[in-house]
Amino acid sequence: MSDQTLTSNPVDPVHAREQALLRPREGGARSGRRWLLPVVLTIVSLIWLFPLLLALVNSFRDYAYTAKNGYISWGGFTLDNYKNAWEQADFGLHFWNSAIITVPAVLLTLFLSSCVAFVVARFSWKLNVALLGFFMAANLLPPQALLIPVYRMFRAIEVPFWFSESGTLLNSFQGLILVNVAFQTGFCAFVLSNYMKALPKELYESAVIDGASVTRQFFQITLPLCRPALAALAVLQTTWVYNEFFWATVLLQQGDKFPVTSSLNNLRGQFFTDNNLVAAGSMIVAIPTLVIFFVLQRHFVAGLTLGATKG
Repeated sequence: MSDQTLTSNPVDPVHAREQALLRPREGGARSGRRWLLPVVLTIVSLIWLFPLLLALVNSFRDYAYTAKNGYISWGGFTLDNYKNAWEQADFGLHFWNSAIITVPAVLLTLFLSSCVAFVVARFSWKLNVALLGFFMAANLLPPQALLIPVYRMFRAIEVPFWFSESGTLLNSFQGLILVNVAFQTGFCAFVLSNYMKALPKELYESAVIDGASVTRQFFQITLPLCRPALAALAVLQTTWVYNEFFWATVLLQQGDKFPVTSSLNNLRGQFFTDNNLVAAGSMIVAIPTLVIFFVLQRHFVAGLTLGATKG
């Protein structure tokens, strides 16, 4: 065999290495453990869902049957729990109260946090980080630590009677809206500022050359580009404000003004509590947040995956 034949098909070590890596492997420790992760995730999911599924099943069961046979049993199904829960808790009124509180609070929070995030992301000045930290401070303390100061402040602030029937911020929807906005603006501003910093600066440079003012840049450039992030935050804020229980119990003093989460207390008896009735009421309360999530699911997932990939 001549030297020309030996050198006609040279072996490229780099190419051979790539082919070896791409070749499927059979057996081995890693291939034998591929089933482990799905099994573990399935078990953890079932453990996490078990209390929710148990509450859902028992919400359709009679209390006398579960008291006799236990909650881990089958039978005694009825729809009376949902009817009784709706009438006893007066969910019609309290759903309306929750809407009065949640919708303005979410809209104000998103608008104010967008303004703060735009200033922090668009302009560079000495107090840039301090401003964002000031708005984040409300999220660093537990609400229980601010209970007494906030309560006394709201009791001392006098407002016109057309603004609040009590003459103060206590026992008013407006006061509860302000508390939710104050505690949620910092988190939303932090998320939006990080997203706005990733927007191309060339857009704003072109807008300045075209004579666009700062207000026009905010409303016509920044906000439309932040729609995925705003949609994701809207879902989270709606869930958090709607499910808020602590401040509603502290700041509202009339039962007819309580939001729907606080109205669940009406399902508790003086001497015993029908847990099946409470479970049915909890399922009713959870319906609006589930509807909002499934309606905005595509935008919510898109907002969560922003920046996950390049290009």
